[in-house]
Amino acid sequence: MFGQTGRKHRRLMGSIALGAVTSFLLSGCVLIQELQGTGQREYSAEELIDADLDPQLREFYEQDVEWSECPAEYAVGEKFECATVEAPMNWDAPDEHEPIELALIRLPAKGESQGALLSNPGGPGGSGIDHVGQSSSMFSKKLRENFDLVSWDPRGVGHSSAVTCYDDEGTDEYLYGVPENAADMTPEQAVSYQIKKSTEYGAACLKNTGPLLEYVDTNSTVRDLDMLRAVLGEPKLNYFGFSYGTDIGARYIDQYPDRVGRITLDGATDPTVGGFDMVIDQQTKFAESTRAYLKDCLSSQACPFDNVGGVDGAIMQIQKMMNEVDDQLPKHTDGRVVTSSVIQQAIVTAMYDESTWELLTQAFTLWKDNRDATMFFMLSDAYLGRDTEGHYASNMFDAFTAINCLDMPLETDKETIRKYNAELNEVMLFKDAEMAEAMAEIGDITCETWPVKSKVEELKPVKGEGAPPVLVVATSNDPATTLEWAEAVAEQLESATLIVYEGEGHIAYDEGNPCTVDAIDEYFVTGKVPESDLTCKPE
Repeated sequence: MFGQTGRKHRRLMGSIALGAVTSFLLSGCVLIQELQGTGQREYSAEELIDADLDPQLREFYEQDVEWSECPAEYAVGEKFECATVEAPMNWDAPDEHEPIELALIRLPAKGESQGALLSNPGGPGGSGIDHVGQSSSMFSKKLRENFDLVSWDPRGVGHSSAVTCYDDEGTDEYLYGVPENAADMTPEQAVSYQIKKSTEYGAACLKNTGPLLEYVDTNSTVRDLDMLRAVLGEPKLNYFGFSYGTDIGARYIDQYPDRVGRITLDGATDPTVGGFDMVIDQQTKFAESTRAYLKDCLSSQACPFDNVGGVDGAIMQIQKMMNEVDDQLPKHTDGRVVTSSVIQQAIVTAMYDESTWELLTQAFTLWKDNRDATMFFMLSDAYLGRDTEGHYASNMFDAFTAINCLDMPLETDKETIRKYNAELNEVMLFKDAEMAEAMAEIGDITCETWPVKSKVEELKPVKGEGAPPVLVVATSNDPATTLEWAEAVAEQLESATLIVYEGEGHIAYDEGNPCTVDAIDEYFVTGKVPESDLTCKPE
């Protein structure tokens, strides 16, 4: 969820995200038909909408959803259906701005539908359109049989009313660009360059996005989600959240406990963990995952590292490689500069899923044998949504930044920042002593220079008083959303049961472990939860 930090040239690159936006007023007694053609019953407006809802907001809750063929640009099959609905830009002052648009996608159930199962893939900034339209196979046959899979691009994201900052060329320069005099910069000059670069980026985001930039916070998205529940004709919300999508779900449980149906939070984030602590936790876990990868790699004859000194020896070899590219700044075949930043992002990307460790090994082998950075860039680009032509398929990085800067309190206390940087330097695998010293009193540069400041002063736990049973799921060695976060969320929520899959990688459900998948599927289809917290082991 937050960027890695490292050597001087990595700081020049900016923060890289872990781990990628016609209302119809109906009378109160009219029947709002749920998803057409599913054979489900209809619910009255009284069953779908709270009686005390502000009349100005009611029209958004009562708008029709007109499903039709998905736009060609979505690149999904004929079996999918799409729609667009409206939401107020500012839920607290709906008349202040023109409404925004939210893009939806639906895959109708193969069998008799129990209704809509909404989901969010995480990020923040991940596209729900892509999630369901291009990755629906991650949902089990049982879920696809019993539910209409529905998702949406949250406000600020993708095909909805979206955050817009730079074009492809500008994004490339922001994420991968290195100034010509980078090798000669002092650490202090590098910091000044990064501050200037971040300031210009934020200004471009505000100019090209407009007032929406102030309203892409997660609490606004939670209110959007409750509206979507109603317009889809669902008196209760069935929801499957992954990674940051669990933050949306947990906040929904807390704010709308009486509207909770069956909700699963896989790869849960702890809403009480601030930005600095989140980075420390993630860097600790990514370091552990990298060590696990290197241990696995060194057990193979194909491993490109000299097996001298074990895992620590391999780490030293990678550090030497990073130092060399930062000193030499070689160019890749496409003209981009190879830096420690690119190598670091490739490592981070591979740690999200154990199945991609082999690709990382190939990347190190190519570089060792031929000084070929193709696989390093491929892994980094895959995370950031960049294709081989330099086109960014989504605005994930921009939305990620905008949402995070609104959701987290901004820490400016110098002593706190110094302690944070000291601890960060301790837990990171790859270090630069000179840059660490120059950054000692530098906090979150991106959010410090962001043109819209967070209004959040305190991070609060979620409780969900009175909500029916929900599931919180974790992978024991998840580097992006730690097990400790999931345990904290399960403890905070009054009605949560915790499922832990003992394994590597981010998110448990897509590992396909029968123990994990069967328990989650059974819960969604029947409402049955495990009798107690459940631990699932690899087969």
